[in-house]
Amino acid sequence: MDTFRKIAKVAIPVTLVVVPLLTLAVVLPQPTVPVGGTGTNLAELEQIIRQVARFLIIVSIVIAVVFIILGAIFWMSSAGDDKRAEKGKAWIKNGLYGAVIVFAIGVILQTIAGVVARTFFS
Repeated sequence: MDTFRKIAKVAIPVTLVVVPLLTLAVVLPQPTVPVGGTGTNLAELEQIIRQVARFLIIVSIVIAVVFIILGAIFWMSSAGDDKRAEKGKAWIKNGLYGAVIVFAIGVILQTIAGVVARTFFS
């Protein structure tokens, strides 16, 4: 179990840093207007906001699901240890809170994208 903890202490932070950077390279579009050109129009700006919002929602939901699963594992493996069971319940509750907050932020970002492109009120 100690070996697993040592690996997890390194692997989890590295994964949390590397995976978003790798997917960000796929999400962001290549610039279509040369430097010094007229810039991006509102539809392109809306698309960028929507892509970033989708990316953040997906990554955050994955993290929330991991918290919920780890909390369930802590709770199931408590074997009568009340502190470990409470820790598991807290992890599950925090994962659910995180998922709700991420969905709320996603709705806000999608609304901002609609307002920027002037498609929200039409």
